[in-house]
Amino acid sequence: MFDIGAFELLVVAVVAILVIGPKDLPLALRTAGRWIGKIRRVSSHFRTGLDAMVREAEMEDLDRKWRERNEAIMAAHPADEQMEPLPQAVPSEGDAALSAAEARLAHERSEVDTDADEGEAAGKRSTAAPPSDMKG
Repeated sequence: MFDIGAFELLVVAVVAILVIGPKDLPLALRTAGRWIGKIRRVSSHFRTGLDAMVREAEMEDLDRKWRERNEAIMAAHPADEQMEPLPQAVPSEGDAALSAAEARLAHERSEVDTDADEGEAAGKRSTAAPPSDMKG
């Protein structure tokens, strides 16, 4: 933002020491730091407000475009036509559909069976003899 090089910074430091004096320089730098911090906070708050306004304007624009497109689609395809429901699958005798409760029960049973199988496999691994090539 500001093009301040090392030489310019050195000149500012020398002038500050001469004008303010070495005794009051730390207090002056602290005060300047506080002012810079306040300016940064205010600018950040201002930038956040502008970003929110831009986002809101974009959302309103997108909403307007969506409404216009929706109206065009609804005009092209009026709702006067009778819509028919989708045909439902008829279960055969051997392939009966499960109710939600039956499906949940079947799922719970399969989890219990899987846990039991894993436990048995772990037990078999722990009691199995080490491979013959591992013996000393």
